[in-house]
Amino acid sequence: MSSAGRLHRATAIIPLAVLSAAWTASLTGGIGSASADPDGPRTLPDGTVLPASAIEAPASVGDDAVTRAAALTPGSASDIPQAALSAYQRAEAVINGADKGCNLPWELIAAIGRVESDHGRFGGNVLDEQGVAQPGIYGIALNGKNNTQDIADTDAGQYDNDTRHDRAVGPMQFIPSTWAVVGVDGDSDGTRNPQDIDDSALATAVYLCSGDDDLSSEQGQRASVYRYNHSNAYVDLVLEIMQAYMDGDFSAVPTSTLTSGVIVPETTGSSGTGGKGGNGGKGGKGDKDDDSPTKDPTPTQTPTSTPTQTPTSTPTQTPTQTPTKDPTTNPTTSVPTSVPTLSPTLPPLPTATVSNTLTYAEAIAQCTAQGIIDLPLTGTNELEDCANDLLNP
Repeated sequence: MSSAGRLHRATAIIPLAVLSAAWTASLTGGIGSASADPDGPRTLPDGTVLPASAIEAPASVGDDAVTRAAALTPGSASDIPQAALSAYQRAEAVINGADKGCNLPWELIAAIGRVESDHGRFGGNVLDEQGVAQPGIYGIALNGKNNTQDIADTDAGQYDNDTRHDRAVGPMQFIPSTWAVVGVDGDSDGTRNPQDIDDSALATAVYLCSGDDDLSSEQGQRASVYRYNHSNAYVDLVLEIMQAYMDGDFSAVPTSTLTSGVIVPETTGSSGTGGKGGNGGKGGKGDKDDDSPTKDPTPTQTPTSTPTQTPTSTPTQTPTQTPTKDPTTNPTTSVPTSVPTLSPTLPPLPTATVSNTLTYAEAIAQCTAQGIIDLPLTGTNELEDCANDLLNP
């Protein structure tokens, strides 16, 4: 990758890093005060004291995570939901403030999140606005079958909804027994929920930084990741992805984006499994503000198609055909052509007839019929004058 590309990606995440530092300072008045004494208690903002020795019990078990990662869409390793990216960077700021010798890079936490659950998106899950995997990520029962360890229930089904055997839960796939040791409140909402990317990312940081390993070195990274999952293939894959992230090969995508790149509707809080306010959920985050514009992208298609088709087809065809047909047929063949053409030739006929055939006697007869007569007493010739007028118009 070119230096310009790396600079572009690095610049894009600066606001998240600043946000992480601001969030950390707001919880404690400054992380430095929590661990100003290198030999004193190493305490997180929620009051959790960091383990004094390395945690050897695995956080997740088996090679299932490697298999899941291989099955994901190629290239999706570079897409990190914004809520997850913020959680990873915040976890780095908090843990390195409380444990000065750990030097944990957020890219290592992110690589584990990618391998374990594709940053909370495995199995059709998405992270909601509070960073909680919805509907919830649950591994298969650890009952000794399907190449799994046999781990009897340790949480009475509180986190994994299984009262017979444990199951790995949440974006970072913690076994309930390990979550009981490292579970923290990463976003200060008063609960510790393994389905919450904020809580589980910081819990992963607590796990990796337990012990004396310096996680800025490959040796320290390999040792801590191997404790997280006792699989060399797992360690190799995590470190490979971590290095890609450190090289800038990643981009932030909207939180509610699946691995395929499709943005799905935001889910509201529910009492079902994995939701905040449900079993092991964050009670205070179950009912979040309704995001109607983001929640229903599908209705955008319905209004668009219906108005476009109806006005275009119906009005265009009806006015064009009906008016054109009737006026063209009736007026042209019947009324204008025959009647107006014949009428003007009628008036000249009487004139021609009178001029050619009218005799003096007929003229006298017509004048007499009109009541014109000669009056001898007056000495007038009105009848003769009328006849002459008819014969000589």
